[in-house]
Amino acid sequence: MKHSKQSIKPTCALALALLAGIAVSACGGGSDSTTTTTTTAPTVSNGTGTSSSTAGVLCNYSASAYNASASVQATSTSAWTCGTTSRVLAANGIPDHSVGTFPNPDNPNTITSQSVTGEFTLAPVASATATTLGGPAGVIGFVLNGIKIDAGTGGSCDNTGTICSLGDPSGAWSIEALGQKSFSFGTDNNNAHVQPGGAYHYHGMPEGFITQLGKGSAMTLVGWAADGFPIYARYGYAVATDATSAIKVMKGSYQLKSSVSATRPSATTYALGTFMQDWEYVAGSGDLDECNGRTGVTPEFPGGIYHYYGTDTYPYLQRCVKGVVATTAGGPPPVR
Repeated sequence: MKHSKQSIKPTCALALALLAGIAVSACGGGSDSTTTTTTTAPTVSNGTGTSSSTAGVLCNYSASAYNASASVQATSTSAWTCGTTSRVLAANGIPDHSVGTFPNPDNPNTITSQSVTGEFTLAPVASATATTLGGPAGVIGFVLNGIKIDAGTGGSCDNTGTICSLGDPSGAWSIEALGQKSFSFGTDNNNAHVQPGGAYHYHGMPEGFITQLGKGSAMTLVGWAADGFPIYARYGYAVATDATSAIKVMKGSYQLKSSVSATRPSATTYALGTFMQDWEYVAGSGDLDECNGRTGVTPEFPGGIYHYYGTDTYPYLQRCVKGVVATTAGGPPPVR
């Protein structure tokens, strides 16, 4: 994720504006998300699918919402349709919920309309290999409102920690957007900010979108990954294979490394968790695998399917996929 601002300022305060005038058709759409209006979730079912096909789920999602936030003041549109073999997204990249102030001192970019398109298989196939995506490696997924998921950043530091840039990934130590206080990327309360080209995108839980769905602590499908598997937010069943088990907050399985590299910038200056390289996957330490996913039942897939989660713990949103993905321009995406 490339950013044009270098900063080591503390995170700035956000001026949140109001969202108004939302019109939604089909399943999982939005509603008015102002603080003075009660959010009512659609009563239409999302549909059901199987472990080998997502064709019965959210194949006619269409949403149009005027966003009155001061930093937007434009209509958000997104539509998902299904053909014989593929799920197709067409959107304009405008968020459909309240956002923070953009530009801001730590993110000098303005939200602008984008041409967002995507095509995802309706028959995802699990792979034994995790494939890293995001940034120049390729889009890892989209929330239903057409906003891109991209948890990593283009920021980095050299080994000394004296040369750091939020827009240059060439340093040995990759700076995290969330969970650290040394650098500010100007993210808002939706864990999102804006790229130089005007694309608003999520680095973590898409809070505004989740809130307006109004499903509380129910398992909530919020998007689709590049491999065609679904993405859920925060909550899952305590027993992956049992839909009658309690709902719990899902936790990622990454831990801070106990041994710090001798070439790492000073931990006194940059606390552990500042850099991507500070974290390691520890199987069994949380609920999920290295791509923040697991196989289990969901409301839309009662027979079970592999699926991802947005979590409040690192890595927040998946950084890799566990399904087969098509090669990208210039060759296959890097494999983890």
